Amino acid sequence: MNKDIMICGVGGQGTVLASKIIAAAATQEGQTVHSAETIGMAQRGGSVTSHVRIGDKAHSPLIPPGSADIILAFEPSEAVRNLRYLKAGGLAVVNTAPVKPVTESLKETGYDGKEMTAYLRRKCRCIFIDSDEVCAPFGSAKFFNIIILGVACATGETGIGKDVILNQIDLRVPEKFRETNRLAFLAGYEIGEKEKKQYED
Repeated sequence: MNKDIMICGVGGQGTVLASKIIAAAATQEGQTVHSAETIGMAQRGGSVTSHVRIGDKAHSPLIPPGSADIILAFEPSEAVRNLRYLKAGGLAVVNTAPVKPVTESLKETGYDGKEMTAYLRRKCRCIFIDSDEVCAPFGSAKFFNIIILGVACATGETGIGKDVILNQIDLRVPEKFRETNRLAFLAGYEIGEKEKKQYED
């Protein structure tokens, strides 16, 4: 199996944990894995991008432009920023809820993410998820990173099995949050199954 998976968002959204779970799960399945993160001023809402390359064909941890099988975007403008990495026919799983940049708090720019999602809809195959909506049953947007993993896993585009991801969640999430994270992953998985059926039909 050879898969290139890009995860992008802003600091504080849990993108790095998501990439580490994917990489560890693929390793558990016996795959060769290369990964790397590029982290801009994360604590100030800077861009965070993780590259996860699975399989023997990857000789570098960085995904070449036009090669990613799937992009998991935690923020719509970050999806647009990294769209050049997606291969033709690849899938983008995108959070529609924007994280407003620092400039928005200094001067009202009107950024709401809608222009970005409209652009993405025209340019690639997408699954859109509203993090505010899907995270509401769990009481915090901090569970979105696990939910989006569930969505991606269910599409089959990551090539990684559900049980292996759940095992890595058990290993990497503190015990008091473990059960909620498992439920969040399964909720995302259910969404992914429904979305996959729709775009396959």
